[in-house]
Amino acid sequence: MESQSNDKVTGGGGTKGVSICDLILRVSALFLTLAAAIVIGLDKQTKFVPIQITPTLPPVSVEAHAKWFYLSAFVYFLVSNVIASSYAAISSLIVLATRRLTQITIVFDLFIVALLFSANGAALAIGLMGYQGNSHVQWNKVCNVFDRFCERAAISFVLSLVGSIAFLALVAVAALTLHKRISK
Repeated sequence: MESQSNDKVTGGGGTKGVSICDLILRVSALFLTLAAAIVIGLDKQTKFVPIQITPTLPPVSVEAHAKWFYLSAFVYFLVSNVIASSYAAISSLIVLATRRLTQITIVFDLFIVALLFSANGAALAIGLMGYQGNSHVQWNKVCNVFDRFCERAAISFVLSLVGSIAFLALVAVAALTLHKRISK
């Protein structure tokens, strides 16, 4: 009787243990979101930009800096990836220790998916603004000046997006497992 109630409480393992697919996805999500946070956290570039004050004077070179913490969307992106990688590490240890995937873990997986996708959307929107500019509000593109900064940010966005998809796959696997258990 007790084993039947345990099977209903667990989402992806029950008494059979957690699947290898779940562990691979958790570890992948851990390393992808951690790498995304590290890449964006170390992203900075300094350039000397020529500024023309008047047409009769020669341009003046001014030192300009691009750093990730200058943009609040990038701060949100970094913090979200740190939270996701921390959660992936903790949940991997819990799943390995208990050999089961509880429903609360599935709920937290879903929360992390929402957090990461919202952070990816915010950072991508600002990154696209830097890449293309916005002629309606007279914002110039900056990726033609800070090319290395933008390339590293793009790498970080891709890593985080793949990590988000790994968390989404975790939720999908758990939902399929729950569906199979319910339909039996």
